[in-house]
Amino acid sequence: MRKIVTGRRFVARSAITLLAGATAAGFLAAPVASASGIDGYSTEVAKSAVAELVASEGVSRAEAAEILRTQDANARTVSRLGEELGDRTAGGYLDAKGKPVVNVLDAATAERVRASGAEAKLVRHSTQALASAQSTLESVPAVTHTSIGLDPKTNQVVLSVSDAATGGDLAGLLRTADRLGDRVRVERVTGEMRLAIYNGEAITGGGTRCSVGFNTNKGGQNYIVDAGHCTRAVSQWNVGPSQGASFPTNDYGLIRNTTGSAPGAVSLYNGSTQKISSHAPATVGQRIQKSGSTTRLTSGSVQRLNVTVNYSEGAVHELIQTNALANPGDSGGCLFSGSVGLGITSGKGSGTSYYQPVAEALSAYGVTLNN
Repeated sequence: MRKIVTGRRFVARSAITLLAGATAAGFLAAPVASASGIDGYSTEVAKSAVAELVASEGVSRAEAAEILRTQDANARTVSRLGEELGDRTAGGYLDAKGKPVVNVLDAATAERVRASGAEAKLVRHSTQALASAQSTLESVPAVTHTSIGLDPKTNQVVLSVSDAATGGDLAGLLRTADRLGDRVRVERVTGEMRLAIYNGEAITGGGTRCSVGFNTNKGGQNYIVDAGHCTRAVSQWNVGPSQGASFPTNDYGLIRNTTGSAPGAVSLYNGSTQKISSHAPATVGQRIQKSGSTTRLTSGSVQRLNVTVNYSEGAVHELIQTNALANPGDSGGCLFSGSVGLGITSGKGSGTSYYQPVAEALSAYGVTLNN
C-alpha cells in the first residue's frame, strides 16, 4: 500500500526500470475484432478498458463505457483551451469521470473555460512557473535513479527519489526542491531505475527481446518505430535491421521492416487486433491501453506528462507516466487509447510505466502511421 502526501513529504513507491525485451509484436496481422459499441475501440480493448474503470473508479459498466466514448473529445477540449488561452491557463487533465478540467489563474479565464463546457480549477502556479521549477531541478547535476515530472492535478512538479539514488549532488537536489516551495512535491521510491534487457529466451536479434511499437512507412518502405534502448542494443532483428536509435535523452528508434507484413493494428494476443487510425498527445487522466509481449494487453490512465527519468545510462526526457502494468520484454510496445496511438514503452516502476511520445519519433524519422 502506498500513501501519497502533498507538499514536500515523502511517498513510498518502487523504482523505474527500462523494459527491453522481444519479438512478439505489438503489431501483428490478425483478424480485427467486431464492433464494440464504443467508437474506435475493438471489442477486446473496450472490455479491458471498461473493466479497469469499474475496478479503479467504482463506476458502473454503462458509466465506464460513456467515459470512453467521450474522452477523446474531452482530451481535445483540454488541448484546444490550452492553445486558445495560452499563459492564462496552467495545464489541464481529465477527471475520474473523464470530464475536462483546465487549470486557470484568474476568474475571467475561469468563466471562459466554463463557457466552453470544461471545468475550471483556480490554481496558484502558472505553466511558466512550473516549467521554471522543473528546469531549475534539471540544472542540478543529474542524480541517477531520480525522475522529475509535471502533475497538473496538483499543480506541482514531482521529484521522485529512489533509495538507490547515486551520483551528482543528491543533497543539493533536495535543497533545490525545498527552495522551490510548494511548486515541487518530493516522493521517495525504492530500488533502482535501471536498464533491463532480457537475454536467452528472446528470438529477436542477439538474444534480446523487445516488443514491436508502431508500423509506419516512408517512400513505399515499411518501418517500425520502437524504443531507442532496444534499437541501440541490437543491429539486426528477426523483422529487419535497426536504422536509428535516440537514447538516452529520448527513447525512440527505427527498424526497417522487411517481413512484408505491416498492418496498422495492435495485437491483443488473443487472435484479435485494435486498429490504430491516428496519433495524438496524451492527456493526464486519459484512460489508456498498452500492448507488449510480456504483459500483453493492460489498461490504466495517464498520471503525469513531461517526465524526466534519470537512468544509470542517462536521462530520458518528456516521457508519459501511466499506471498500466508493464514488465521487461514490453519495451517498444504500444501505448494507445482506442484507435489513437500515444507512445512507445520505455520503463516501469511498481504500479507505474513510462512511454516515449510517438509523435516525436514519427517526426524525427519522417514516417507515417500505417492504416
